[in-house]
Amino acid sequence: MAIKFEISTTIPAAPEEVYKAWLDSKQHGEMTGAAAKVSAKVGGKFEAWDGYITGKNLDLEPGKRIVQAWRTSEFSDDEEDSKLEVILVKANSGTKLTIKHSNLPEHGMQYKQGWVDSYFEPMKDYFEK
Repeated sequence: MAIKFEISTTIPAAPEEVYKAWLDSKQHGEMTGAAAKVSAKVGGKFEAWDGYITGKNLDLEPGKRIVQAWRTSEFSDDEEDSKLEVILVKANSGTKLTIKHSNLPEHGMQYKQGWVDSYFEPMKDYFEK
């Protein structure tokens, strides 16, 4: 049975800045602290965290939403890609960033804390500078 979850945080930057950083290889790497090769085009492939995460962009709404087919090297070959939806909404202190992660395999709940540790916290540090 596929697993899904939703998690949110506030990032101290405008939605457009967060969107651009997520889809720019250099900024994505600086923002997370790990090498990334990403694309800002629908259908474009990406890899993050030194190849641990791979996938492709399914839908992009500049400054608002990123939808990706997403998997890690921990997915087995017979497990489908998960669906990652990154939603960016202007907030008083920057951007409310919401991750909706669905179609995850049974071991997928571990990624909920992974988003906090590997994205939310380093992103806050990156944008506070």
